[in-house]
Amino acid sequence: MGKVVFERNPPAASVISHSLHGSVHKPFWIDDVKDPQEFSALRGEITADLAIVGGGYLGLWTAVLAKQRNPDAKVVLLEGRELGWAASGRNGGFCEASLTHGEENGMSRWPNEYDQLDRLGMQNLDEIEASVASLGLDCDFERTGSLDLAIEPHEIAWLKEAKTDDDTVFLDEAAVRAEVNSPTYLAAVWNKRINALVHPAKLVRELARVASELGVEIFENSPVREVETSGGPTDAAVVHTRKGTVRAARVALATNAFPSLLKRARLQTVPVYDYVLMTEPLSPAQLASIGWSNRQGLADMANQFHYYRLSADNRILFGGYDAIYHYGRKVRDKYEKRPESFERLASHFFTTFPQLEGLKFSHRWAGAIDASTQFSAFFGTARNGRVAYSAGFTGLGVGATRFAAQVMLDKLDGLTTERTELQMVKKMPLPFPPEPIASIGINATRWSLNQADHNQGRRNVILKTLDALGLGFDS
Repeated sequence: MGKVVFERNPPAASVISHSLHGSVHKPFWIDDVKDPQEFSALRGEITADLAIVGGGYLGLWTAVLAKQRNPDAKVVLLEGRELGWAASGRNGGFCEASLTHGEENGMSRWPNEYDQLDRLGMQNLDEIEASVASLGLDCDFERTGSLDLAIEPHEIAWLKEAKTDDDTVFLDEAAVRAEVNSPTYLAAVWNKRINALVHPAKLVRELARVASELGVEIFENSPVREVETSGGPTDAAVVHTRKGTVRAARVALATNAFPSLLKRARLQTVPVYDYVLMTEPLSPAQLASIGWSNRQGLADMANQFHYYRLSADNRILFGGYDAIYHYGRKVRDKYEKRPESFERLASHFFTTFPQLEGLKFSHRWAGAIDASTQFSAFFGTARNGRVAYSAGFTGLGVGATRFAAQVMLDKLDGLTTERTELQMVKKMPLPFPPEPIASIGINATRWSLNQADHNQGRRNVILKTLDALGLGFDS
């Protein structure tokens, strides 16, 4: 087994140490939003037509779309801390069309409806772009497309298998380095329409603004302890917080990586920690040294992959590679502090862009991704149709949460739509096993993925078995 590109020419330890010195352990996006709107905690008892639990993208899109469908509906949104403090404020800001974690995953799981899923995903991204314009969402939205990057020789053949057209272009080594200049790049496919970039925390703020203007009642610092349902299917559900309750005809759960309020869904996801760095703004000379004038989102093709992009003020966000699972499915602030992951990312950054040596990182952070065994969201209802839920976005929630919000609202309204008839929507993925099997299996899979990256992508018996079972694990 040979060394991968990031191990062959690592930068000096002093370069890494200098780059991280003085960086703030806080998500840049959240730090960059000044004077965000604050909402009070729920106290006492109120009633609603729809109660939404969770104040990230899924909850906020559900609130906005519910009011657009029925302006007279009373909609209440409850968030345990501050809006967007978790994955919605910590992600890379890649707003992708794919609902299935890419074509290969979609084709392997839903071959008979993949074309439909692909069309619906592109329609969803187009509708997000239209909403940005019509609602005046100030969120640094850029429809830049993305580059899939080959950084090892065996990955070039994978790229050449892609179907090309006006919106999907194969780039050889010279062509990709003319787009973005890195000595690690061997080839790429430029997907010109399937990705947009956003400022994650600004998108949260703007969706909250629109929701409030539409009449949604938003409560922060109101963690939900229980959703109680009793009696017949037309009786109200009671959502309990520490200091208040909401009696609602319908409930939408948008808790993602956090333990589900429904027992049936608690084994469907695991929280996997992802790590991210953000540089200081590049000078004009530094930016010229790498090109990147078309500002695409970038990701390499390794199993343990990196994703990176430019911000509006020309910082580089660089994340991925390490995907860390902690025993017991816990979400803990202490898991975000992992110096070895930040040091590894910094090393890989300067291997990718050696011409930027001396550049410093202003921010470093981490957060939990809600991973499912099918790499993409799942959907369901409970309590005689009074409760709907979706989770398991596995890193694609910036775009796919809007589609999921539509599915949940369809289900709560008792509608039969193209979305609700999808096998992807109807069928639940296999659950993760309980501990200690989950921890053993996930870490064995991570080791196997790393081995494949060092062995020309060849999958060992563990990965082949998981493929056959329809299980998966991905960073």
